[in-house]
Amino acid sequence: MSDIEAHFAILGSTPQARLLAGLLASEHGKRVAIAAETDAAYRLPRGLDLSAGAITRPESWSLLTTLVPETVKLLSRIGGRSAWARIDPILFADLAAPAEAISHIRHMASAFGIAAERVPPDLIGPGRNAIYLRDCVVFHRATLEAALDAWLDRLGVVRLTGAVNIHADGSGSAPSGDAYCRIARVVLADDTALLRHLPTDSWPSLLVREVGNTLLLEPTAPMAGAVMHQLDFGLTLHRQPHGGLVALGPGAADDFAARLVALLGRERAPRLAGRSQYVSITTADGAPAVGRVGDVGPDILAGFGFTGAFFAPAIARWLCDRASGAERSWFEARLVGRSISASPAAEFRGAA
Repeated sequence: MSDIEAHFAILGSTPQARLLAGLLASEHGKRVAIAAETDAAYRLPRGLDLSAGAITRPESWSLLTTLVPETVKLLSRIGGRSAWARIDPILFADLAAPAEAISHIRHMASAFGIAAERVPPDLIGPGRNAIYLRDCVVFHRATLEAALDAWLDRLGVVRLTGAVNIHADGSGSAPSGDAYCRIARVVLADDTALLRHLPTDSWPSLLVREVGNTLLLEPTAPMAGAVMHQLDFGLTLHRQPHGGLVALGPGAADDFAARLVALLGRERAPRLAGRSQYVSITTADGAPAVGRVGDVGPDILAGFGFTGAFFAPAIARWLCDRASGAERSWFEARLVGRSISASPAAEFRGAA
């Protein structure tokens, strides 16, 4: 059995993980391996790829607005125009603290060139604070995954086909078909990889495990927006092209279902077509987490939320020590070992 030498192995199946693997290979000349499942069209989604979100930090908006055009250009080259679409997502809240956060988000988004407009009460319901974030980009995951995999194959990214052994220094090894891949640096790039490969005794206090839910619902009456995100409890509604509705969010199954019925109204509550429950990873301060635990072990990417895929170009540069000054400062403030009580990067976190 011959050996393959790789600079990086990316463990993860999300668009963020796949884009990162391809960018390390294509833009930075690295030998890259990836361990990723390939069946997005046949499983319920656990997330959403959107170019804006409930972001309160000005430095995050500043960085994101520079990364979105770069990512869209790359996506169009990889998957064509069918890989993404323009939409006007809605952020809304009923409770006082989330409603105040939405007002702050509106001012932040507007300051960085995103049209953030109030949603009329007759569309969203009385007493709610709600905004449109105009002209955002959303990925079509089922279409994009196949295009990303073909792109990775063209780039010569190695497919890992067996269990990955990660060493204490963050290097690793794994089989790849009839060969064996030796990896200089392993990156845990999605929740499944973190749960599978990060030992309990190395688990950072910043990372929080929570129950996640995805419900696929039959077509419903029209909503105010194709994507609607409620800050109160982190519940997201995403209308599908065929008219069905995907509901995503944290909490015990009964609590999640009750919140969904309360939001839609019993008279509008659609029939359930599919359900998935899983463990997801977030952070105690609501901000992304990157880097290595105590400067040892594999690199971690966690807590990016909707916008994670759009940060892939900057993450690739940072891993290769080619980040700009602004990018480097952003990542250094979001290291996984940061203090929770005095976080320099905390974002709004709704109730679970």
